[in-house]
Amino acid sequence: MGSLKDKKTDKIERREFLRSIGRTTLFVLTGGFFLERTILNLGKGQVWQIDPSKCVQCGNCATSCVLNISAVKCVHRFDRCGYCKLCFGYFQPGAKELNEATENQVCPTNAIKRKFVEEPYYEYIIDKDACIGCGKCVKGCNLFGNGSFYLQIDHSICKNCNECLIATNCAGNAFMRVPSEMPLLIKKK
Repeated sequence: MGSLKDKKTDKIERREFLRSIGRTTLFVLTGGFFLERTILNLGKGQVWQIDPSKCVQCGNCATSCVLNISAVKCVHRFDRCGYCKLCFGYFQPGAKELNEATENQVCPTNAIKRKFVEEPYYEYIIDKDACIGCGKCVKGCNLFGNGSFYLQIDHSICKNCNECLIATNCAGNAFMRVPSEMPLLIKKK
């Protein structure tokens, strides 16, 4: 009687074994199809963006982009800005005078415009056409200021390469894919 029970469990085990082989085969075949579809759709509906908390202002954004002038641009968060007369994202450290002379500015392309508001406040506006994404202003603002300048990818310019060259050369590993419906990453306080 014990051997009859062993034969029944043996049959159940064989049936279950064959079912599991069938399920595994089906999974592998369909899983391969879905994996292929996922790889082919990689990047659709997503765009590249810079995580401001990981950006180290290495300068690679200005030189590694496939475009002649980088799609990475400085963004200014006005709600964080102190509107300081002495802005370290605008002025060179140790500037002899606090005026708009090129030799006193951090930005190599004069992409930051300074506008008087009232004593002692100034507004700083980024000319994105002149910005090359070098991050020098961001570095100064983060070191000595409140971090209201940060780098982001301008998606009206970006080619959204499948393998972004800047991302592969990013020293801070700050590049990531984000949904195209929400392409900007806001720098947190």
